[in-house]
Amino acid sequence: MTAERIEHRACFGGWQDVYRHTSTVLGCEMTVGVYLPPQAEHGPCPVLYWLSGLTCTEQNFITKAGAQRYAAEHGIILVAPDTSPRGDGVADADSYDLGKGAGFYLNATREPWAKHYRMYDYIADELPEWVQANLPASDVRAISGHSMGGHGALTIALKNPGRYRSVSAFSPIVAPSQVPWGQKAFTAYLGEDPAAWAQYDATALVAEAKERLPMLVDQGGADEFLDNQLRPQLLQAACDAAGHPLELRIQPGYDHSYYFISSFIGEHIAHHAKAMR
Repeated sequence: MTAERIEHRACFGGWQDVYRHTSTVLGCEMTVGVYLPPQAEHGPCPVLYWLSGLTCTEQNFITKAGAQRYAAEHGIILVAPDTSPRGDGVADADSYDLGKGAGFYLNATREPWAKHYRMYDYIADELPEWVQANLPASDVRAISGHSMGGHGALTIALKNPGRYRSVSAFSPIVAPSQVPWGQKAFTAYLGEDPAAWAQYDATALVAEAKERLPMLVDQGGADEFLDNQLRPQLLQAACDAAGHPLELRIQPGYDHSYYFISSFIGEHIAHHAKAMR
């Protein structure tokens, strides 16, 4: 799987790149942001995958989070893919929370979504294969994300024991089966079957988790979506019931934006760096 590098910028002694490649799984061209720390010039480095939220592309994280500084300090490659399939032939909806920009990191089973919306397979399998084939990456990896991407990071980590050294999230949709964003997307992509929903719901998956992966979640206390869409207390309750470790931090005054993410991204990268040593 080859790729075309379409952006290449010096950044904290390394390189912030963007690649375009053909995804067989999604049936379209995809773009992915890649930060190579200076240590990558001397040998393979561990990889932190970042999954962004609703309406985002790969650009939001690489331009707003300020993560490159910390990745350079710890010698970590950052891989930030787009949030959905794209292109003229890809199904879409007249809504910010469904269709393009809203892939929800699952494999859709209903039409017209099933043909292209297979973001779970893309993130869990195809993208790591591309990373291994094209980047100076070791086989050590971790995963993180924000909002819809926080949901994706938590569920993909929980569904793939042994794959990641650690997982973290900012403002994740922890119980999509119980909140409007998730219910809308799951009904469209997966149908009405609660069992199909549960396989992409962190609060359901944690009950059957086969490993105790270090899990860090930061949530802004002034987040406008806190009570209606995010409800981190549901993840805390599920982890308590399952005996699964969770460090849940409510950060007073912070909202849902990248101002929040940029304030704590250094601590998240340190969390992953410790686990990936």
